[in-house]
Amino acid sequence: MIGDAPELSLLAPTELRAWRGMLRVHAALAKALDQQLEAAHGLQLSSYEVLMYLADAEDERMRMCDLASSILLSRSGLTRLVDRLQREGLLERVACSDDARGAFAKLTPAGRDKLRAARATHLAGVRAMFLDRFSPDELAQLGDAWDRVLDATGWGCCK
Repeated sequence: MIGDAPELSLLAPTELRAWRGMLRVHAALAKALDQQLEAAHGLQLSSYEVLMYLADAEDERMRMCDLASSILLSRSGLTRLVDRLQREGLLERVACSDDARGAFAKLTPAGRDKLRAARATHLAGVRAMFLDRFSPDELAQLGDAWDRVLDATGWGCCK
């Protein structure tokens, strides 16, 4: 027993390898992509993700709460990131006409240009470090596996 908790069943070696592997791969890929984007474009991976979500959104804008959910940041973390991107001229805040308390983050032309420049670097890194390591069948299996895990967390396809 650990403290007052009942003895938990330890993970089997294959379970532990799978779990730790997923964590290590995510951390390593995020760090490597962040370094590439920073070196080539002066843009952090989290900033790239915000710009990408905005570019893909209708009218290139998203409500702040939806943006925070999409990139898995707290509202305060997103606020700090949006403040920085706004200072850099890459996005702007736009008032929500139907909710005085709500605000949109909207991509600016400078943000669109920065994203366009960084997208090739990001995609090349994703391909070289991840996608090219798997066959098309393995990629489909991975996608199915991630969907099952996300469904179990309540963060399925629509989050």
